[in-house]
Amino acid sequence: MFQSLSALPADPILRLVAEYRADTNPNKIDLGIGIYKDENGDTPVMTAVKKAEQHILTTQMSKKYVGPTGSPEYNEAVAELLFGKTLNTSLGKRRVTVQAPGGCGGLRLAAEFLKQANANATVWVSDPTWANHIPLMTTAGLKISKYPYYDYTTHSVRFDEMLDCLKTVPKGDIVLLHGCCHNPCGADLTLAQWQAVRDVALVQGFTVFIDLAYQGLGDGLEEDMVGTRLMAESLPELVLVSSCSKNFGLYRERTGAMTLICETDTQTATATTLIAASARAMYSMPPDHGAEVVQLILNNPVLRSEWDAELTGMRDRINGLRAKLVEQTRKAGIDRDFGFIQNEKGMFSFLGVNVEQVQTLVRDYSIYLVDSSRINVAGINDDNVEYLADSLAAVIKG
Repeated sequence: MFQSLSALPADPILRLVAEYRADTNPNKIDLGIGIYKDENGDTPVMTAVKKAEQHILTTQMSKKYVGPTGSPEYNEAVAELLFGKTLNTSLGKRRVTVQAPGGCGGLRLAAEFLKQANANATVWVSDPTWANHIPLMTTAGLKISKYPYYDYTTHSVRFDEMLDCLKTVPKGDIVLLHGCCHNPCGADLTLAQWQAVRDVALVQGFTVFIDLAYQGLGDGLEEDMVGTRLMAESLPELVLVSSCSKNFGLYRERTGAMTLICETDTQTATATTLIAASARAMYSMPPDHGAEVVQLILNNPVLRSEWDAELTGMRDRINGLRAKLVEQTRKAGIDRDFGFIQNEKGMFSFLGVNVEQVQTLVRDYSIYLVDSSRINVAGINDDNVEYLADSLAAVIKG
């Protein structure tokens, strides 16, 4: 039976990781994989996480299952982090949060639920969007369409075109938005643009689905939630998937959540049974360790303050690197304005160079990035930013 199988091509980012590791160039730079890195190129365990883990190690008395919907303490702590105390209270039982195995697990769980709600639904994703959005949706049986989002020439959101497209999306379809720190372009909606999307959603009746993977890495834990909270307080329905991989550094612990808001408490209670059944059918129970770490941090004022300070340091470093890269491109004499990078948010931006130039950066300068020219800004540091800018200048002037 297995003799007929054909190998699939390697994931382009994972392929870059392997090539980077094998490269002996001392000046090599990894701008591909989307993980936070510190000044030394490491992805350290946060201090608050280590302290929470130590507490778990000394106090945990059982490894019993947590149930398909996960830890209630974690779910409630995450909901309050997402919405704030006041809005979360006002949502009441219209809102349910379910633990999921990472952001990907939450997205797939949401896709399964949406498929049950409307088997003919189309999910509208931004052009471009995170590469894994499409397979996560289509493997659940949902159809995909795209709405205009990023202008590669002006390095800005094509908002008028986006809004015109959303005005054609019918009731029963789903519009997937990035809550903050858009992956892969880093160009986010303004508050006025979020309000305009909200207004169209109310008129058209489509369901808004928000992917929130980077809360706290744009402008701040509260500031990054402006659009999401606007939708939560304004719309009768909302699907939200959140991840703790980046802002808690829990990549391998697979810690995420799916949150659903329905028009009535009864609808939410019914939907919860379907979500729990889907979770049970796919992975039975979510992993506990990362969720326990998160709820301990969020519910302990001392640990929460320490975590918040660490997260602030990460955010400030990324924003500082954006400014340094822009300044270095000017010093390198590049006859092109890269100022847009400084205005974008989160870990990602497009350099705006073509595929041939990207491949030259990889081949001749050991600067590893995907063909779209998307870079992980956190892969830059004080030691390599000048080399990156000089290499970029050489390639552009080429």
